[in-house]
Amino acid sequence: MQTSFLGASHRQVEWHLVDAEGAVLGRLAARAARVLTGKNLPTWTPQADHRQGLIIINADKIRLTGRKAEQKIYRHYTGYPGGLKEVRADQLLATKPEQVVREAILGMLPKTRLGARLATRLKVYAGASYPHQAQKPSPVNLTRSA
Repeated sequence: MQTSFLGASHRQVEWHLVDAEGAVLGRLAARAARVLTGKNLPTWTPQADHRQGLIIINADKIRLTGRKAEQKIYRHYTGYPGGLKEVRADQLLATKPEQVVREAILGMLPKTRLGARLATRLKVYAGASYPHQAQKPSPVNLTRSA
């Protein structure tokens, strides 16, 4: 039996708008990664780029369940000796909420060249305004159970 895969399409990126107000971080990130990879489409193939983009607004109103706000630690290395920086999730949510949402979603994307290309189509904003009205994003609800 021969298996056929659909090739990468050359159509325009289809943009979706997600309002993260009141959403749980992990559940929103899992569903957002599913949309970015195209796994929500019937034509999904692992190696294909399905040209889906996400604009996430109200990242400052995201929720963390349990004690994750105090216990979850975000780490990054500056490149200098002794340059390991650590910050708690509640501190990062207060200063850079879009980074919390972005890191959660990017952690669920493949660690390949395809994943790097998909990451360029993720736009996260702390407030309700965004500069991508020209892309005409269609609103999608990722906070409900799918």
